[in-house]
Amino acid sequence: MNCSHHSLLAVVLVSCLAAPCGAVWAQSQPMPKAHKARNPTAQPSPAQTDTGQLPQEVEAALLRAKVPREALHVVVLDTAQSAPARLSVSAQTPVNPASLMKLVTTTAALDLLGPAFVWRTSVYVEGLVRDATLQGNVYLRGSGDPRLVVERLWLLLRRLQGLGIQKIQGDIVLDRNAFDIAPRDAGGFDGEPLRPYNAAPDALLLNFKSLLIQFVPDRAANVARIQVEPPLAGVQMPASVPLSGDGCTDYRSGLRADWSDPIRIKFAGTYPTACGEKIWSVAYSAPAQFAARAVLGMWQQVGGQLAGQVRDGTVPANLQPAFSVESAALSETIRDINKYSNNVMAQQLFLTLSQQQRGVGSLEASREVVQRWWRERVGGEVPVLDNGSGLSRDERITTLGLGRLLQVAWGSPHMSELMSSLPITGLDGTLKRSKSQAVAHLKTGSLRDVAGVAGYVDSSNGKRWVLVAILNHPNANAARPALDALVDWTAQLP
Repeated sequence: MNCSHHSLLAVVLVSCLAAPCGAVWAQSQPMPKAHKARNPTAQPSPAQTDTGQLPQEVEAALLRAKVPREALHVVVLDTAQSAPARLSVSAQTPVNPASLMKLVTTTAALDLLGPAFVWRTSVYVEGLVRDATLQGNVYLRGSGDPRLVVERLWLLLRRLQGLGIQKIQGDIVLDRNAFDIAPRDAGGFDGEPLRPYNAAPDALLLNFKSLLIQFVPDRAANVARIQVEPPLAGVQMPASVPLSGDGCTDYRSGLRADWSDPIRIKFAGTYPTACGEKIWSVAYSAPAQFAARAVLGMWQQVGGQLAGQVRDGTVPANLQPAFSVESAALSETIRDINKYSNNVMAQQLFLTLSQQQRGVGSLEASREVVQRWWRERVGGEVPVLDNGSGLSRDERITTLGLGRLLQVAWGSPHMSELMSSLPITGLDGTLKRSKSQAVAHLKTGSLRDVAGVAGYVDSSNGKRWVLVAILNHPNANAARPALDALVDWTAQLP
């Protein structure tokens, strides 16, 4: 292994920050009809009509960005559900929330699964072991672990060797049947199939189906040495690329990478010496082959031998697991999801909600699970769900609905776990570069025509407010100063 656990994981997570949530939302998308449901025990909605005027500094920021005020949907609520809204503007219009939809998925998951929930990847051994050779098959059964990264795969295979197995005479079989999901085009959303944020969910999701390509300049040899994790069996990658004296602006374009042949990756360009060491996270161009190639490549790297092949299949019904490896707890997993806006992790969690209730997870079943939960716990208009991550052209929710969700979460036993998962203004995650002067825990959302924030803002007198603000407009991201102004205004409320 060439990198530490934290550095490898961080590179893949932070890769979402370069283009949050895919950074694309097609214009003029039809608005799906929202489903309405009432919770007979829910409190009356605190914001039935517009309340108050937008702060002057918010209006000014919208004007500078050439965004009409009608494009902004905002609500500011007390954490107490019975209190009236302090500000409500177009709060009952369903809009595309981008990654703010992750708040629905993670809040529902904390409530339905509990913060200590873990995913288990089980290993089964079929046959007898003689002279370090297994006369049979090894099975890996995934349960949807969102963070089964390189280091944990390495540890899993080393543990398999700890059973006395160095050679497998049969096959390594990957059981991915915990999820029932149709294959999809990795570039179907925005034409960027090599972006890790476009990785599709998988019951046995390995390293987000992404390669971590490290470039290390060797000035004496005038080349940058290339190291790749995980090793993919049968895939050829150059060992080095020539150095150049160019500035470190867009080194990826300068490499002139050719991904057209999944088993022969080429770099026809150069790497700038000025860049120093860099790690490029790239989704593998043949994602359906990634798990098999990664498992075989890693098995070979730890010194294992395989007489058969790595293939998809199903664990025999009567076979008991030799051992299982556990993921981090849900409370830790949602910090990666919300702070770094990781789409595929959110989709893994969304599918897990129905998998835990029905044995097999599917998008349709998870929509039903979350909508039923919403009716029982939140009430009011039910959001339009797609994959639960916000990387969608179809998901819709009102700012009032998100505000009510955050009020419910505030009164939940798991409030602290949710709040600790949210980025902090100016400090970490997607809010590290926030210009707001306030102290706030806020989830961000960003697509090409969407920008938003939702969470909790601390006021100067110690009170905490719920703020949800969403812009749907072609210039939405240019109007982010308006969102910062709203955060600062909320922090000054008495």
